[in-house]
Amino acid sequence: MSHSVRLLSLATAVPDHIITQSEAASASARLFADRFREFHHLARVFTNAGIEKRHAARPLSWFEAPHGWQDRMEAYEEVAGALFVETATRALQRAGIAAHEVDCIVTVSSTGITTPSLDARLAGRLGFRADIERVPVFGLGCAAGVSGFGIASRLARSRPGAVVLFIAIELCTLAFRLDELTKPNIIATALFGDGAAACVLRSGEGGVAEVESAGDHLFPDTLDIMGWKIDDTGLGILLAQSLPPFAERELGPAIDGILARSDLTRGDIDRFICHPGGTKVLAAMECTFGLAPDTLDIERSVLAEYGNMSSPTVLFVLERAIRGGLPDRSAMIAMGPGFTASCVTLRRVG
Repeated sequence: MSHSVRLLSLATAVPDHIITQSEAASASARLFADRFREFHHLARVFTNAGIEKRHAARPLSWFEAPHGWQDRMEAYEEVAGALFVETATRALQRAGIAAHEVDCIVTVSSTGITTPSLDARLAGRLGFRADIERVPVFGLGCAAGVSGFGIASRLARSRPGAVVLFIAIELCTLAFRLDELTKPNIIATALFGDGAAACVLRSGEGGVAEVESAGDHLFPDTLDIMGWKIDDTGLGILLAQSLPPFAERELGPAIDGILARSDLTRGDIDRFICHPGGTKVLAAMECTFGLAPDTLDIERSVLAEYGNMSSPTVLFVLERAIRGGLPDRSAMIAMGPGFTASCVTLRRVG
């Protein structure tokens, strides 16, 4: 059997609650304008973010009251669990694989914690075997959709014939903070949404794409660019204003280095499939990769419809790219806490 790893299927899902950007802007004005002098200056982020709506784990009214760790993690367990079941079930059905045939589950999430992890809590309900290997990964943030996909593909490659289920789940809205009168918190309020995605990977034939290579680049002395601060209330966003210029300056050489490990160059890539972290970040990516403005059109449409869902967002972009027809070679790219750049190259099958 061939040791090439194939993406057999992909499924996405979002929570039922919808918050339009205008609703988010109005609610934020009610909650912050009288307490935060800079709010009126920052409020333009709601119109400049390129987002029309996002899906949330809880209705808008829930976010207008204070919540602590217990409330947030109860919501995480409930909604993330439901999204886990929905995406896993649909991805396995699309691949024609039964749950008992799954050998390994890689789950990435940085917006909630459950112990036992979600995969263990839901194993019996979904019908996984008792000897299934579980790899829950926390802390990779927005990069995890690509870096976690890379981890899952390496596990599949190391065990020919094994079925690896990769799941990315984020409930970013549960980190909304009434008590944080800061610029990053207002930006996060305008930017982030909730969602999940699942992929089925296996070495062998068939599928919708071949996983050609995967790699990461960790930038030194960049811990303050993105991440969480953790206190008694919950998770609080750390987000440096310097991200778009950093991406424009540093991302290209980092991706060049990752590609070079597989004897590839940017010129070998027919389509970049990027995590849409924001409109300014997308513009920076187009600049650094020498792309014409608005080339990353699928990314912008996903951002408009769902906001930045952190790790699963790039997989929503991949889903639409597959639907539209992948070119010969694509590169999935995301950046996240660390600060890290991640890249996976895919070859079209057939």
